[in-house]
Amino acid sequence: MDCRVVVEAAVPVYDVETADEAVRIAISKTGEMLNPDLNYVEIDTGTRTSPSGERLDPAFVAADEALVALELQMDVFNVDRGEHASRVARKEIGKRLRNIPLKVLSVTEIDSAGSDRTEGPSAAEETAESDGVGDGTER
Repeated sequence: MDCRVVVEAAVPVYDVETADEAVRIAISKTGEMLNPDLNYVEIDTGTRTSPSGERLDPAFVAADEALVALELQMDVFNVDRGEHASRVARKEIGKRLRNIPLKVLSVTEIDSAGSDRTEGPSAAEETAESDGVGDGTER
């Protein structure tokens, strides 16, 4: 089974004046941390709402510091179930985004025939890498 996992990340940004500036810096900072290993992870701004349901900016700025909500989308291949896919995505993204809180927002099954298998790690590859066992070849 192949799954698309969306993870929310709370990215801190320093020395910013506006929410737009904070979002641009957070996306750039996150891209630098994920590349080149996870260049297939899509980065988008997250959504925030007030308790009354009003839509808010993805960044909260106070005292020239911001916390930016980003959504990271990753396809995971050859997993047993959705929970396995979410663990794989959290582990792979979490290894590169140290000290940034992550929360799985959604896991959806994708059509394995229509997906591009060159994009993400399979569960077997992730397990082999985490165990330190592998054949020594890269894809």
